Amino acid sequence: MKKVIYVMMLPLIVVSGLVFANREIKNEVNKKHTQKQLSAAEKTAAMKKWEATPAGIKFKQWEASSRGKKVYAAEAKIWKHITEYTNMEAVITSLTLPPGSRLGLGVMVRINGDDYIVTFDATESQLAQLRSLKVNDKIMIKSRYVSHAPKYEFPIISCGSLERDSKVIFKRVPRTGGC
Repeated sequence: MKKVIYVMMLPLIVVSGLVFANREIKNEVNKKHTQKQLSAAEKTAAMKKWEATPAGIKFKQWEASSRGKKVYAAEAKIWKHITEYTNMEAVITSLTLPPGSRLGLGVMVRINGDDYIVTFDATESQLAQLRSLKVNDKIMIKSRYVSHAPKYEFPIISCGSLERDSKVIFKRVPRTGGC
């Protein structure tokens, strides 16, 4: 009888030991993946170091050029709408993005006399509605994010929601599961 009890207890002890060991390994992995936040001085030093690289020098030259200043001026015109997440009235000027762009699905729009690239992070079910857009359609855009890149002559608006004729055509679905 004692032997049977020992035989049953032995696998139980081994399995519980493996479970606890696995939990400790996962805790160690989580600690390794957390990055510490950089101080302001470290961020400034990293930025200075990047600005000395060829890419940093090229970006600084673009910022100082007339193209860069034009992009920053266009961003400034819509900045209030971006920060407050309010509607921006736009007219679609092109259903295609500039040649060589790698922004995915998007359209060109004109807002208050300036041209912008509007990109969509769309799911398959939203694509049909977005493909129904036509040139000269009047739309309302909401966004929380605008960016720029030396490769493009226009600011890039990441669309949060898009309405046409008071109907929501696109609404960005938040990603789940972190990055």
